[in-house]
Amino acid sequence: MKKPMVFVARHIPPAKLALLQENCDVDLWDEELPPPRDVLLARSAGKDGILSLLTDMIDAEVMDAAGSGLKVISNCAVGYDNIDVGEATARSLPVGNTPGVLTDSTADFAFGLLMAAGRRIVEGDQYVRAGSWKTWGLTTLLGEDISGATLGIIGFGRIGRRVAKRGRGFDMRVLYYDPLCQDDPYAMQIGAECVDYETLLRESDFITLHMALNDETYHMINAETLSKMKPDAILVNTARGAVVDQEALYHALKNRVIRAAAVDVTDPEPLPPDHPLLSLDNLIITPHIASATVKTRNNMVQIAIDNLLAGLSGEKLPHCINPEVYA
Repeated sequence: MKKPMVFVARHIPPAKLALLQENCDVDLWDEELPPPRDVLLARSAGKDGILSLLTDMIDAEVMDAAGSGLKVISNCAVGYDNIDVGEATARSLPVGNTPGVLTDSTADFAFGLLMAAGRRIVEGDQYVRAGSWKTWGLTTLLGEDISGATLGIIGFGRIGRRVAKRGRGFDMRVLYYDPLCQDDPYAMQIGAECVDYETLLRESDFITLHMALNDETYHMINAETLSKMKPDAILVNTARGAVVDQEALYHALKNRVIRAAAVDVTDPEPLPPDHPLLSLDNLIITPHIASATVKTRNNMVQIAIDNLLAGLSGEKLPHCINPEVYA
């Protein structure tokens, strides 16, 4: 029996690739950088399934290139703003993602960024390497206390909840804003308080972002909202780069409207080497690695493969973004 043909848009761990090859005829883009647009279109042609990453824009043009035989799109990520889900649904194409698996690793990393920015850990490392450390000083690299501070969480889904738990472990006052999570039982259990957006901006010492990217959240953090934060506030973003207006963030940091920021996501990704944000000493930027642990990334790929194989065999995807295709 002929195996289904699938396009895999990036290198995956060898053991996972072998598992996929047992069941499919795999066309693998085995390069460090994402496939260029023309390659993505050409390599999708005639495929039964596509395993994409968040860097691959899967839209109507790609679906047309794949043709009528396309049965499933499996995104190896929790977010799926790179996929035209509406178009896929109109074609009765199930789309899968990898929720839950990276919750704790991302929450750990978000809290790590929070602490690194608050206690100026990266600056301290650079200070030593530059030969600036001459003696112990009372005012050297003074940071902000974590314990007892107010943590504001925007987006109270899986990751936001885990960050709240970590904040409570540090005896932080935890506020959250999420229109879908009013009077959340878990929040009440751990002592997190639901507040309106203005209150969160005004009262938080640390603000961490965990919302999905959509029309409502695009540039949700902008010049106006930054101006409403405390002058010593610290912003953390492990959600999506475009939820923050980066030009506004640059000016807010440069002019000390807020104290500092730490981001794992940017718009675009990666930032060009001459981007103004990279000139700031009160900003930490990491290369979208919040979920980058061996265990988490292996589990992500496994879930993506499970979704892909289910769709190829006509079964319901274990994690389907658009379950209405099965109605």
